[in-house]
Amino acid sequence: MSKTAIKTTCPYCGVGCGIEARVLDAENHVVNIAGDPQHPSNFGRLCSKGAALGDTVGLEGRLLYPEIDGRRVDWPTALDRIAAKFNAIIAEHGPDAVAFYVSGQLLTEDYYVANKLMKGFIGSANIDTNSRLCMSSAVVGYKRAFGADAVPCNFEDLERADLIVLVGSNAAWCHPIAFQRMRQAKIDNPALKIVLIDPRQTSSCDIADRHLAIKPGMDGLLFNGLLVYLADTGALDQDYIERHCEGFAEALATARASAADFTVLANRCGVAAHDLAQLFAWFAGLDKVVTVYSQGINQSSSGSDKCNAIINCHLASGKIGKPGCGPFSFTGQPNAMGGREVGGLANMLAAHMDLENPAHVDRVARFWQTDSVARKPGLKAVEIFDAIADGRIKALWIMATNPVVSMPDAAKVIEALKQCEFLLVSDCIANTDTVELAHVKLPATGWSEKDGTVTNLERRISRQRPLFQPSGEAKPDWWIVSQVAKRMGFAGFDYRNSAEIFKEHAALSGFENDAAQGGRDFDISGLATLDQAQFDALVPIQWPVTSKTQGGTARLFEDGRFFTDTGKARFIALEPRAPMHAPTPDYPLVLNTGRIRDQWHTMTRTALSAKLNQHKPEPFVEIHPQDALRWGLKANALARIESRWGGMLARVDVSEAQQPGSVFVPMHWTAQLSSHGRVGAVVNPVVDPLSGQPESKQTPVRIAAWAPCWQAMVLTKMPLDIDDCEYHVKIRGHGFWRYHLADQSQRPDLPAWGRGIVGRGSVKPNDCVEYLDLAAGDYRFAEMRDQTLHACMFITHNGELPDPGWLASLFGKPRLTRKERFNLLSGVPPQGEIDSGKTICSCFNVGEKTIVQAIQTRHLNCVTDIGNCLHAGTGCGSCLPELKSILAHAKTIDPASLPIQPTQIPPASEGKEEAFFSGQ
Repeated sequence: MSKTAIKTTCPYCGVGCGIEARVLDAENHVVNIAGDPQHPSNFGRLCSKGAALGDTVGLEGRLLYPEIDGRRVDWPTALDRIAAKFNAIIAEHGPDAVAFYVSGQLLTEDYYVANKLMKGFIGSANIDTNSRLCMSSAVVGYKRAFGADAVPCNFEDLERADLIVLVGSNAAWCHPIAFQRMRQAKIDNPALKIVLIDPRQTSSCDIADRHLAIKPGMDGLLFNGLLVYLADTGALDQDYIERHCEGFAEALATARASAADFTVLANRCGVAAHDLAQLFAWFAGLDKVVTVYSQGINQSSSGSDKCNAIINCHLASGKIGKPGCGPFSFTGQPNAMGGREVGGLANMLAAHMDLENPAHVDRVARFWQTDSVARKPGLKAVEIFDAIADGRIKALWIMATNPVVSMPDAAKVIEALKQCEFLLVSDCIANTDTVELAHVKLPATGWSEKDGTVTNLERRISRQRPLFQPSGEAKPDWWIVSQVAKRMGFAGFDYRNSAEIFKEHAALSGFENDAAQGGRDFDISGLATLDQAQFDALVPIQWPVTSKTQGGTARLFEDGRFFTDTGKARFIALEPRAPMHAPTPDYPLVLNTGRIRDQWHTMTRTALSAKLNQHKPEPFVEIHPQDALRWGLKANALARIESRWGGMLARVDVSEAQQPGSVFVPMHWTAQLSSHGRVGAVVNPVVDPLSGQPESKQTPVRIAAWAPCWQAMVLTKMPLDIDDCEYHVKIRGHGFWRYHLADQSQRPDLPAWGRGIVGRGSVKPNDCVEYLDLAAGDYRFAEMRDQTLHACMFITHNGELPDPGWLASLFGKPRLTRKERFNLLSGVPPQGEIDSGKTICSCFNVGEKTIVQAIQTRHLNCVTDIGNCLHAGTGCGSCLPELKSILAHAKTIDPASLPIQPTQIPPASEGKEEAFFSGQ
């Protein structure tokens, strides 16, 4: 057991929370995870995903050795094959016939070496990243306005603001710890105003004074209207505009052309005039305003313009470069910012330099000592897969990402990769939708084995430190890339460790970067002399870090100087554009996609944790009751969602939180876990012309009930192979697997098929109990081994399936009681036994029925009471909105209908009431 905690960084969202990990058993990868109370991003708090990291570090599903065409090989064989293939393709077709598609899951050192090889030595800029899908529009917005991709704010600004405007950001679920800082700021300062602008009523509404349920795609128009309002009400900071900005007159004139009439503006945006007026008045009248924006802004065919519309308002009012102020882009991934630092996007060069600037290209070439630096932007993410499809790209290297799931028009991506002449994938997971298509598979180290740095969304560089030695034959991504580079005949890749790469990266950032002459924004030259011990001990720090700012820089633009040629910020004149594809009679609804609370990207990590799979266990489509009625959809039934590009199946969630005319589907499910759950197959491939970011929030779709002939639920201790069922979803539980199955085809002998997949034909008659109702078409089956539940199956043609909660609890018991065995096939617990219901709090595994019973029997009146009694809501706090909703409805529920008895509820905590979250 490790007596000293290893300080590292969470691998999920861009908040970049610090973690203290204590290794309990290195051989079996057992580790205790806690928040780092000293890390300035989270001060000890962790969300449900971060707190569950210990569940995800085992060897299950790991890729542990290199493979070529499905055959295990050693590293030299694999590396020689890759280098020879790349060299042959480049010799025949040129460097642009090769491409890399990398990831915000890489460490900065990995990212740096990959970009150095591709842009500096292969000589093509065809290297792009999955960060293109989440924050590239924000990059364009910052670069156009400030002359650099420079995020001006930090988390402290959220706590010092008078007004926080959340636009297209469900931070409560997507950036939970940053959201809890906002919540706490509002508790500490009740005068703080918070406004949410989002078509959906999300969990982030929980702390909002106003929710503006804007029509999808109208954000740019709204902020143009705000700019006009600032001008017409005398709220402009004329001195700031004149001294520090340029282009204001043109930007204001263009805004007036689209948003001069307030009543028309409110109408077009679809928001109540009094709510819009209140937002404008608060923005104009309050001194300190932070606007937080995320995927709802960025994932649009006019996402770059929307970002600049927001920035225009901050420049015009002078609300930037000072505490509590600024336009604050919330990035999605843990190292999306680090990727931007090293030129991870196809239109960028390392150290925030530009491919289209000859002086920058010459500078990087001299630093890297190469004559082959690319001199033009490469293909962006969607373009890369289009180029593979039409034969221009012959070889693709994918690192640490799963584009078959995450890319739009995913069916086309699959077909492109199937015909790619040479597909190389390096990953830590053996079976993903993308890895399965690879000619060469390389085992990369996972999060708990990585050693390097990441940069969070407030420019804070943190160390990611290894907890374990690399598993099997896994290697760091930087090592893999360096070995390929050397075998291709390139010098400059003799790195021995990540510290050497970081030093080179830091040195390049300061190379010919003269602050006295304006300089470049990204400069960490103050870290370029770190030795190994200093790198190992590096504490979180915000760039720039120079000889003059050894402690880092909390906030940018405090001196009013920007990184443009003139030193002034630029207003951008913007004409709002509607989404590229409007609804039609054939596709009348707008599809919005996004994350859910307890899952991350394509679930290769989070799906390993049983507790993270319980809150939202299946792909679902959220739809307003009016639309559900119109399209004949029932809650919890199945529906098919189709666009011009593809289709999927999902469970129906009828909710007034969803705007009529729109539907919402999460982005996470893959073919590994769901037969038809990939929303990427439905999403349109239209991109922003400047950023190349896909318009993933606005795809016209149609929806229809998908009526199966039969449905089934299976719970089993052993994972099953089910490939002959139209709809199936696989869910990990605590000590068991759960499957939801459905099919539109009848089977001649459904019970025999069911017993076959559960028992693989080896079920002994004395080990099982069965129930068959031929008239109703219901079949139920359970297999016992020494009075321990091994598997159970419930099949129905027309009825309902039982709630899985109590059944799931039986897998943790060494022996079932007689009453439990008797009730097993009914799915209903015996009187007096606990059925906790749907999981609400993942941190403490607290179910809905437990919460309702506690409210009614303990007379709980607020979420703090619930937390003191059950701990629910005292972890990451993401479930607090649901707890409030349960409180509001609990008194309408008949206590007699609940199976939990009062004596089974944990006693209320004694002593003083706790805050909303404990930080544990």
